[in-house]
Amino acid sequence: MQTQNKLLEDISKVMTNAMGVAQGAKTEAETALKSWMDRWLADRDFVSREEFDAVRLMAQKAREENVALAARLDALETTGDD
Repeated sequence: MQTQNKLLEDISKVMTNAMGVAQGAKTEAETALKSWMDRWLADRDFVSREEFDAVRLMAQKAREENVALAARLDALETTGDD
């Protein structure tokens, strides 16, 4: 009976150690993947969300100014045709 308990204890220790190794390998793999993704993204010409939003607002403002100037030009041309 004592031998069987010792065997179960040894199996339990091996399984616990294996779980620790598996957890360490998982963490290491996640870290390596994150590092690889960060390098891959850094090599691309992606913009941040803040940069994208800033440029989008600039384009929207330019479009609105263009519409206003076109309306003003139309009004001047209409007045000038008299």
